[in-house]
Amino acid sequence: MTRRNLLLTATALALAGALPGLPAHAQAAPRRLRGTIDSVSGRDMAITTREGTKVTVKLAENVGVSALRKMSLSDVTPGSFIGTAAEPGPDGVWRALEVLVFPEAMRGTGEGHFAWDLTPTSSMTNATVDSAVQGNDGRSLTLNARGQRIQVMVPPEVPVVTLIPATFDDLKPGAQVFLSATPGADGTLNAARVTVAKDGVVPPM
Repeated sequence: MTRRNLLLTATALALAGALPGLPAHAQAAPRRLRGTIDSVSGRDMAITTREGTKVTVKLAENVGVSALRKMSLSDVTPGSFIGTAAEPGPDGVWRALEVLVFPEAMRGTGEGHFAWDLTPTSSMTNATVDSAVQGNDGRSLTLNARGQRIQVMVPPEVPVVTLIPATFDDLKPGAQVFLSATPGADGTLNAARVTVAKDGVVPPM
């Protein structure tokens, strides 16, 4: 696997949450952070979270940095492997809040349907698209996650993105970021990878 694919796969794992099949002791609860970089000093990155809290995160020496590229909703076709955060709709169909189209090298990453903290009622589904039907109110997707079939409606305005490589130099004050930070024994938050806004594409997850 190339360095590019390794970095992207590492980022995808951060987006997957706790992976199914890992023992409980291996799933030290990460803290998902969404916010804006205040400063970067050495490996210490200070951010203001979306909740307004100021935190400092210690970045790994070989921290992986990814950005995002916009895609079209029409790019989400049968056979695509995607991750989508969604909220339950009144008709029993999930309503997508964002869609991440995984690069082919990451197919199968974090496959499943699990709780997600983008909103109080949101879930995340990492799955293969079985079918995609365009309608007047968006694109209806039938997803297959480990044999579980999930219906998701993607409204036209929902952001659709894919991962691309970025560098440490992209971690600049004012940039919006998404990351999973693991608390150390001393309470320090540690992160091995960061997804950063670049060229106007903000992490929507």
